[in-house]
Amino acid sequence: MGRLPPAAKLSLAVRKNVRDEYDNNKDDLEKQLSELLGETWTIDITPNAIWPYHNDGYAKESLGSCIKSYIEGAIYQFKHLTQRYESADLAKEINTICHTHVLTLDLEETNPPRFSYGGCDVLDGRFRILFVEGCLGTNIDYACGEDNLFKALNVAPDPAGRPMSFLTRLGIRTDYDPTIAETRHSIAELMGKPDDEVKLSPNFEESFTKLQAESKKKGNSLREDWEKNLGDFTKKYFDALVYHMKYIKVGDDDLIQEAFNEAVDKNEMAFRIVDKLSDKDSSYNEAVIEDGVLYLQCKPETWGVNVDYVAEKLMDIL
Repeated sequence: MGRLPPAAKLSLAVRKNVRDEYDNNKDDLEKQLSELLGETWTIDITPNAIWPYHNDGYAKESLGSCIKSYIEGAIYQFKHLTQRYESADLAKEINTICHTHVLTLDLEETNPPRFSYGGCDVLDGRFRILFVEGCLGTNIDYACGEDNLFKALNVAPDPAGRPMSFLTRLGIRTDYDPTIAETRHSIAELMGKPDDEVKLSPNFEESFTKLQAESKKKGNSLREDWEKNLGDFTKKYFDALVYHMKYIKVGDDDLIQEAFNEAVDKNEMAFRIVDKLSDKDSSYNEAVIEDGVLYLQCKPETWGVNVDYVAEKLMDIL
């Protein structure tokens, strides 16, 4: 069924509910939303355009209450998730991607629907809370839940033109940035060097480009959640290096430490995704040293597979 025309006029009871529950609270709701996200937001909802989808449900007589509940549900989810992902600057991400800073409520017109009852997306910079036809007022609080919100932000055009997706940026800020200094400290300590002399190069943008291309290949074996896990898995590769450095006693044997430092004289460890491995006997990943840099590398199709073994031949390459 196509989009229904707006109601020409609502009944007195419905108009009163809209006035009391939505109109009279709209300014406060906009204030809550704006204070939460740190930018001035407005709410743009046309009750007469929403009411025809009431389906004899909650919205038929309590349209204003229904609209207000959708907005409060979104505010609740924004508050919960911005606090949970504070280190990932989620509020800033929402403000950037939803650049008009407008929240609205609308019909889910995608066929088949993307949601069971309701969800959300970003259209022309506007954040839209969506309801599936026949489900207006159903499962209101879950429309902007984490899964729906993150999918919406991830597929929306990025006005800032950043090279990596929302989910990848989120994963890096959540799973890589907070703890990578500990990993660098461990490597520096094993090398007998100050932390600031050791460099870890994750090459996130290059990895994202390689994995994105791989994900578009028919029949690829890449994890579905690769975007969100790029930061976490890159750190795991570096942590695996720490394990193997300890295993061959880089920090305990002066001779081995000297050999390692002479080979890796740039004091740089890097992760990268390559089309082909150097060692024909390596199936998943490997460590190589080129021009004084130690590279941990894998192929796109084996990214994230057997991560712990990436530097198992470290002694051999020294």
